[in-house]
Amino acid sequence: MLELKGITKDYPAGDSVVRALKGISVTFRDQEFVSILGQSGCGKTTLLNIIGGLDQYTRGDLVINGRSTKSYLDRDWDTYRNHSVGFVFQSYNLIPHQSVIANVEMALLLSGVSKSERRQRAERALTQVGLAEHMHKRPNQLSGGQMQRVAIARAIVNDPEIILADEPTGALDTDTSVEVMEILKRLSRDRLVIMVTHNPQLAEEYSDRIVRIKDGLLTDDTRPVDPDRERLTEQQIQDHAVADARKGKRGMSYASAIALSFTNLMTKKGRTFLTAFAGSIGIIGIALILSLSDGTQNYIAQTEEDTMGSYPLTIQQTSIDLASMMTSMMGTASESAQENTSGEVESKDLVTDMVTSLSAGANENDMVAVKEWLDSNPGDIDSRVTSIQYTYDTPLNVYKSDTTDGAVQVNPATVLDALGISTSGAMQSEMMSSMSATGGSSYDVWTALLPNRELWERDYDVVAGRLPEEWNEVVIYVDRNDRISDYTLYALGLLDQSELRGMMSKVIAGKEVESAEQTSYTYDDLMSLTFKLLPESSKYAEQADGTWADMSEDDAFMTDAVNAAEEVEVVGIVRPSEENDSGSNWGAVLYTPELMEHLVGEVNASAAVAAQEADPGTDIFTGLPFSDTATPDLTMEDIEAMIGQMSPDQASQIQGYIDGMREEGMSDEDIAAAFSEQMAEQTDNATYDGNLETLGVASMDDPYEINIYPVDFEAKEYIDGLIEEYNDDVVASGEGTEIQYTDIVGTLMSSVTDIVNALTYILIAFVGISLVVSSIMIGIITYISVLERTKEIGILRAIGASKRDVSRIFTAETFIIGLVSGVLGIVVTVLLDIPVNMIIEQVAGVENLAAVPPVAGAVLVLISVALSLVAGLAPSRMAAKKDPVTALRTE
Repeated sequence: MLELKGITKDYPAGDSVVRALKGISVTFRDQEFVSILGQSGCGKTTLLNIIGGLDQYTRGDLVINGRSTKSYLDRDWDTYRNHSVGFVFQSYNLIPHQSVIANVEMALLLSGVSKSERRQRAERALTQVGLAEHMHKRPNQLSGGQMQRVAIARAIVNDPEIILADEPTGALDTDTSVEVMEILKRLSRDRLVIMVTHNPQLAEEYSDRIVRIKDGLLTDDTRPVDPDRERLTEQQIQDHAVADARKGKRGMSYASAIALSFTNLMTKKGRTFLTAFAGSIGIIGIALILSLSDGTQNYIAQTEEDTMGSYPLTIQQTSIDLASMMTSMMGTASESAQENTSGEVESKDLVTDMVTSLSAGANENDMVAVKEWLDSNPGDIDSRVTSIQYTYDTPLNVYKSDTTDGAVQVNPATVLDALGISTSGAMQSEMMSSMSATGGSSYDVWTALLPNRELWERDYDVVAGRLPEEWNEVVIYVDRNDRISDYTLYALGLLDQSELRGMMSKVIAGKEVESAEQTSYTYDDLMSLTFKLLPESSKYAEQADGTWADMSEDDAFMTDAVNAAEEVEVVGIVRPSEENDSGSNWGAVLYTPELMEHLVGEVNASAAVAAQEADPGTDIFTGLPFSDTATPDLTMEDIEAMIGQMSPDQASQIQGYIDGMREEGMSDEDIAAAFSEQMAEQTDNATYDGNLETLGVASMDDPYEINIYPVDFEAKEYIDGLIEEYNDDVVASGEGTEIQYTDIVGTLMSSVTDIVNALTYILIAFVGISLVVSSIMIGIITYISVLERTKEIGILRAIGASKRDVSRIFTAETFIIGLVSGVLGIVVTVLLDIPVNMIIEQVAGVENLAAVPPVAGAVLVLISVALSLVAGLAPSRMAAKKDPVTALRTE
């Protein structure tokens, strides 16, 4: 039951107030057809809007099913309009860009009804009004009567308790008006139908009751309700309250709002595309910058990683801080001095300062402590490095297995000696740096593989055989075109080094040097090579007097030693992979770290080393005590006793030496003193540790050099920080030795990444302005859309849309525009990167430099959406606050 008690409605009109309703009191039954008659401007439409909850009364009370509406909130009125009231307007008020069935479904969509149920109920409502064949047409494809029937179907689809019709036949011809009135009459059998009309003929013919209004007052009621007789019981009121609570208000979902907004945007495809494209300009600019920046960073990172393979962080047993030296030298050069007024040229201590700086910068690293620290994985350093390589001071002596021509040394290489070039100096360093397969400065062709075996698969492609698995297996390293330098061939003994003798002297003399005939080898030729690994201690043999002598100049001895040495075989041929761009690929022999570990073990277990370790106070090479023990004064009897213990050749040599001194007139006392002095000189530089080092002894816990290979430049800086923390701890504790290391890459490339980042940020800041401009434009477009769709806002509010629903619709519209702008910007950037990459490749020779980073692309799309939502916030709120009655009157 619907009851109006003293309803008044005032409208402000400038400084005065217009009273549209002046205390209307009327009660309506649950099932009847009521016509409200009156002249235009009498307040009948205002009364209808108040009954429908579109407009609010000024005073009085509207009682719905026994419940006063004085305490109704906005959400209560929204629920009331959506579930209890259905509107039929004179001008139909259909949403033009929605299909017929979509218009009917709208009320159900606002109720949160599922899609399948919405479709079934809408089809049933359209069938009920005779429009089953027209449900997929647009409203502009229907006649006036058909559009009014669509409006009726929309009004009844939610099965409301009240149908409110405002001049439903005002724009229809007679026959169509009769059809509409018949439908309304039929609907009044099970609900309340209230029709506002100024046509008394239709009212009298179809209505059960006629209420007349004049100048805002109720003047006549043909069938009034006696409130006392037909008042609802408390139980009925309670039942209605429970029913209303069950209806609830779920509101429009985000998905529905997006679908509704998308349909509207598609009616203006051109404007939508231009808006989205304009919004994407800023995204395109930033995405292009990021694609170039990221590509450049990746290129730098790859270059850095490759550089890390050639120039790792190096910690040596004896290190010189070159940076400190250079800083000192630069300070000396720029140091201001007092003005020279003597008229003479004075010297400046440049060399002295350099030597002093070198001496001050020299540092003995505690390699045992450093290795122990690295093995503890400080700061999870293992995740920041590709490998950590330990090098030991044990000489790697390798010989050809074929000793037909005697012992032929393969490593250390003797090529430069054959050429007559000193193995020191700047020229040799430069030459060897270009020849080395690893890009280093070593002139040996035997190069250790890194301990990380996963890198082998990354850095090398196997062209024949396989990678080494055991300590005595090696591979031949060739360049990408399967070439190997003649230097490597000479070093390995495949070419005869005797051909090189005298070559350099010819060059110096200006004589023409004949080019060597180019040779080639099959994979099988190279893989058939075998070598002998000769420990340094094996070059020494025990003499008859118990001393040990270096036999490396004894060809027969060395041939026998090589024949008895362990064999190393070639098991594969590899070339650099596409990922491995470091170094000059001139060929090498690559061996495993286990080979050096095995060699150290063999040296440490040798007889010569055992002899020295058994008598740590005596020099096994001379049989004399080390210099830290007093050397006794020898007599001729002592000397003769020593000669008696020597081999015949040595004894004859020493005796001849003594005879010569006697012929020169020296006495036996002078000869004995001279022998004592000579013996002292021979032992002055000899030490126990020095002898062990000479024999090649090393400890696996005490490397000679440590090479740390960071994964990239950022990791290198992280490791720099770890070493700095280590040094700080050493200084704080006062125990241990600070780590001095060489960082060539850090000196060369420390600021490159920072410069690229700075340029990127500056460019993004400039381009970001276009994003702000685009956002403002999207806000303006949304505002225009609100103005264009004002009547649609009124329609939505009339069928139960809340302010939040209306706001959500326009928010969804800005979301779609922002999303399309972002995606369009990324797609356009990806397409623009194609010609950009072509230009860069032509100019700089770098392929595929520019590419939009996937994460950055996704973030830019999100930024576009966020900025669009912010820009559309004010217009969407403005739309939500529009008065529904005023909005419905907008054309």
